[in-house]
Amino acid sequence: MTTANEIENQYDVIVVGSGAGAMTSAIFAADQGNSVLIVEKSDKYGGTSAISGGGIWIPNNDEFKALGGNDSYDSALTYIKASSQGSVEESRIRAYLDNAPKMIRELQANSRVKYAVADKYPDYYPHLEGSLPGGRTMDPELFDTTGLGDEMDHQQPASGNTLLMGKMAWTARQAHKAVAKERGWMLMIIGLMLRYKLDFKARRKGRRDSRAGLGASLSASLRHSLIDRNIPLWRNTAFTDFVMDGDRVTGIKVTKDGQEIELSAKHGVIMGSGGFEQNQQLREKYLPAPSQQRWSATPAGCNTGAGLEAGLKIGAATDLLDWCWWAPTLNVPKEPSARGLFAERAFPGAIVVDGLGKRFFNEAAPYLEFGDAMYKNNEATGGKSVPAWVVFDSHFRFEYAMGPLMPGKIMPDSRAPKAWRDDVYFKADTLDELAGLIDVDAKGLAETTEKMNRYAETGIDEDFQRGGNVFDRYYGDSHVKPNPCLAPIKKGPFYAMKINPGDIGTKGGLLTNDSAQVVTPSGEAIEGLYAIGNCSSSVMGTSYPGAGSTIGPAMTFGYVAANHISANRK
Repeated sequence: MTTANEIENQYDVIVVGSGAGAMTSAIFAADQGNSVLIVEKSDKYGGTSAISGGGIWIPNNDEFKALGGNDSYDSALTYIKASSQGSVEESRIRAYLDNAPKMIRELQANSRVKYAVADKYPDYYPHLEGSLPGGRTMDPELFDTTGLGDEMDHQQPASGNTLLMGKMAWTARQAHKAVAKERGWMLMIIGLMLRYKLDFKARRKGRRDSRAGLGASLSASLRHSLIDRNIPLWRNTAFTDFVMDGDRVTGIKVTKDGQEIELSAKHGVIMGSGGFEQNQQLREKYLPAPSQQRWSATPAGCNTGAGLEAGLKIGAATDLLDWCWWAPTLNVPKEPSARGLFAERAFPGAIVVDGLGKRFFNEAAPYLEFGDAMYKNNEATGGKSVPAWVVFDSHFRFEYAMGPLMPGKIMPDSRAPKAWRDDVYFKADTLDELAGLIDVDAKGLAETTEKMNRYAETGIDEDFQRGGNVFDRYYGDSHVKPNPCLAPIKKGPFYAMKINPGDIGTKGGLLTNDSAQVVTPSGEAIEGLYAIGNCSSSVMGTSYPGAGSTIGPAMTFGYVAANHISANRK
């Protein structure tokens, strides 16, 4: 049913974007009696959240406590302060810690969103005071999408590397069990395959799993929760500018069906529109060089920085514009976005080298730090690590996945697309020959592999301590001894894949206060304007404390923004 508000394009709250933070803010705003509209530029809803792992990093959460976990506000504060190293104000960190457990508690109680604690998923910096070996990251449960019907056709499609064998939904906990080859992993895989195969109703319609996992689960459950509330979501509606009344934001301008429309927001506009990683001009203006939007793992054509540019026009402050949520990525023909390399870098028997054939960082380290290390090494070597190369042998190829290449026991080279050869991957009988194919120094590569083979025997990486902490070992192979992240590189043929310093979004944007209000350089709030997620400057500063440190804050500050709007209605 169309309301008078919809006819007149007047709402209490307008949310720009349809990622997890945006949809969460809309749900909380509506539950507090506001009329709400969501506008989304793309023809798909869900944004980067829908193609992500969907995890949220929530210190001191109820689920971990219920399992007997030991966490506290103070230890989380100590940890974030240590990891962010003064790059963000403590008051914003406290606002996050105050509200994150409340957000997920209330969201699960009042919507279709359901999470479980990933009690084995460690914080990313286990050497820092206040870190935990697990319990702060929460993982979406599988979500039955049958109630959404055709609406699932309009969700950003899940990335192939978030699905078992490219088509079956699973949780991050299940993925970890399989990757680490923990006890019972094979039976679990068989069970997931049987569930998928025996879903006859879904199989008659196509390949898509009727259940969604990871980010697809989060996005679908939030979308269903919007439908439960009759909250309109306009796709193909591009935000272009703010509507101002003096210094206050009172609405937005959008382009819909080729026409510019002015929408009124009586109580507030919440920007959840993503960063600027898909805008090459802004990348070149703010990010380290070289920088290419095609290296980004985010949805192509989305996240072009419209919110940032509009905010700058009205005098908003910004921060961290030279930072991304870095992640090494590789490009696959015909895929619109790059693929991030996350768990694979920890698997034993693969190394990453620069053009000199030398390692420059711990391959199993968090992806933000790895991407940052690529840039630092590229500068130090005069351009030798963009691109870099992941190198492995036939034993690794048979046992493990790397990007789009499933393990050879599932996808032998003969089954890989022919177009991938000498593009996605390079193959040679000897390391010397491989070095020639990828223009890497052969002597350096030989010396590096010789050292790594020795480290595999001793279990100690003398250069970068790979596998030396609980985070590194999380995705290691539990059957490999003495170090689950180290194995020799000896058996030909040998393989190499080109990787670049990609990202899963930009990290900097509009600066906000503790209430998610956008502020001016003097710290004064711009009335009526809120920003969350990657269009705002991250509350984590230059760090990435744990899995879910992007989506967790986006959803939390969406909750904070909705509460602030409702508390200050006039």
